[in-house]
Amino acid sequence: MLGEAAHGLCVRSAHPSRDACEVVRLVQPRATGTMRAARGVASRPPAGQPPSSLKPKFEPVHKPNIPNGNPSLEPKIIPADNGTTIKTQDKDIIMEGLGVIGVYDKWIAPSISGHRPRPRYQHGAAVVQDKMYIFGGNHNGHYLSDLQIDVTVSTASSESSMPTKNAPCAGHSLISWDNKILSIAGHTKDLSETVAVKEFDPHTCKWSNVKTYGKAPISRGGQSVTLVGTTLVMFGGEDAKRSLLNDLHILDLETMTWDDVDAIGTPPSPRSDHAAACHAERYLLIFGGGSHATCFNDLHVLDLQTMEWSRPKQQGVTPGPRAGHAGITVGENWFIVGGGDNKHGASETLVLNMSTLVWSVVVTVQGRVPVASEGLSLALATCNGDDYLVSFGGYNGRYSNEVYVLKPSHKSDVQSKVIERSLSDSMAALVPSTNVIREVEPQLETAPDGKVREILMDNVDSESLEVFDSQNCEILELAPLWQKFVLNVSKNVRTEVIGDHALVSLKAEKEELEATLNKEQLLSLQLRQELAEAETRNTETMKELQSVRSQLAAEQSRCFKLEVDLAELRQKLQNMETLQKEVELLQRQKAASEQAALAAKQRQSSGGVWGWLAGTPPDKNFGSL
Repeated sequence: MLGEAAHGLCVRSAHPSRDACEVVRLVQPRATGTMRAARGVASRPPAGQPPSSLKPKFEPVHKPNIPNGNPSLEPKIIPADNGTTIKTQDKDIIMEGLGVIGVYDKWIAPSISGHRPRPRYQHGAAVVQDKMYIFGGNHNGHYLSDLQIDVTVSTASSESSMPTKNAPCAGHSLISWDNKILSIAGHTKDLSETVAVKEFDPHTCKWSNVKTYGKAPISRGGQSVTLVGTTLVMFGGEDAKRSLLNDLHILDLETMTWDDVDAIGTPPSPRSDHAAACHAERYLLIFGGGSHATCFNDLHVLDLQTMEWSRPKQQGVTPGPRAGHAGITVGENWFIVGGGDNKHGASETLVLNMSTLVWSVVVTVQGRVPVASEGLSLALATCNGDDYLVSFGGYNGRYSNEVYVLKPSHKSDVQSKVIERSLSDSMAALVPSTNVIREVEPQLETAPDGKVREILMDNVDSESLEVFDSQNCEILELAPLWQKFVLNVSKNVRTEVIGDHALVSLKAEKEELEATLNKEQLLSLQLRQELAEAETRNTETMKELQSVRSQLAAEQSRCFKLEVDLAELRQKLQNMETLQKEVELLQRQKAASEQAALAAKQRQSSGGVWGWLAGTPPDKNFGSL
């Protein structure tokens, strides 16, 4: 399985005098460790493809013009934790600024010069104070422990110390918190029982172990860790015994206390190498991931206030199953890049509107390019008010250390929300003045002396309508006009009020019916989801059972063959014992025959008493013996 949690490589453009060029300083300790298989058959990288098939089909941005070339690299001696000194060289990567990218929704390979980081996947990435940090990962089955630092041109010369080494790991999660970097979980060479939390301080360039409290989760890799306010929400992953998990844990960053959460509802099935995001500081979204036998394309939502799982209905295009993809949120939009289904990489870049749950395709790439690979990292960069997605690394038949940039046309909805809120406040301020008009109700009075009085209630100017003398012909002619006008206004206002009340009542009934319908649909959807999940679990169980049966059949066949071989050996041994007995019998018979022949010869040589009396001469042949 090729996978990586969704963390980012962030590049910031903050120096227009140098065309917003970015400098990446690399510090690369020697990589050690052995990569553990991540998922099923795909845990071992497939055979690499020819270089021609792996060539990215993107438009590269021209290299920046650097008159003096790369700066000289001078070795530096810095202290380490054990009291010794480490001699190192700072190496720069210069990438042309993001501002030169003008095309939308297309992956671009920017020109990069200098020493590149080692190719890798399943690495972690985090951004602290406009600097990007990449740590660890997997390269050719080895866990890496190097830390890559990306700094802007204006502060490149201030980086003079080398970070102390941390234990090599892959499949971990890097989270920026309080101007520091937290490394959570991950596969390591030295196995541990529980999840380890480590902290990197960019100011001192030192790693340290963080002491946590509460019941820590079991060690794992391929999990998702999402920052929600002052807490970290960790879901799923794969433990050291290759058992998939779907448990939920929350780490309070202020007290560093773990909490094991038992949520209600139907949780996602056990999985690893999925993507997670937080929406509105309340909802945790889980998408995709994989088990030992299959990959998923389901979307689950956890309400962090009620701690209830749900599986909402998705709209738009249907995403393909994938694992090892990367995700990043831009306002209301959640971008999903890369991943694969154990057969091929996911070529489409997707975006999910987290408010409407509508999927759409941003762009589809051709060929086996790094952005269609597993285990890549994804980051959000901002330049001159524009957003950019930056991907790094990954595996698609070969390990990658390439950088690709996409300028999305989907904009953040944060500004529109502010404008919408201000407009609603303005409309709310106008409501009282409208009600004033509706509260104006005329009353007509005719005095006994024939004078017509028109009294307007509340906020009507008393000088505009006075008591009119009936003897004044001109005024008497105007009075009916005012009366008619006021009556019409009163009738229209009352009709409008009645219509508004009816409309409000109808809207309330409609909302009530829609709420009831939504509840019924949600209940039906939950039942269908539970049935589908039960069928999925049954299918996976049958697959595992079939696999175990196949292994058992192979072992039974092997045992039967061994039993046959043993029976043949026993038969041969019995035959050898029979032959041994026959040989011994023949040897005894031969010895007896030889003894009898020798006795007969001795009797013949002696001749006996009768021969001596008869004077028989001795045998000449016997004498010759």
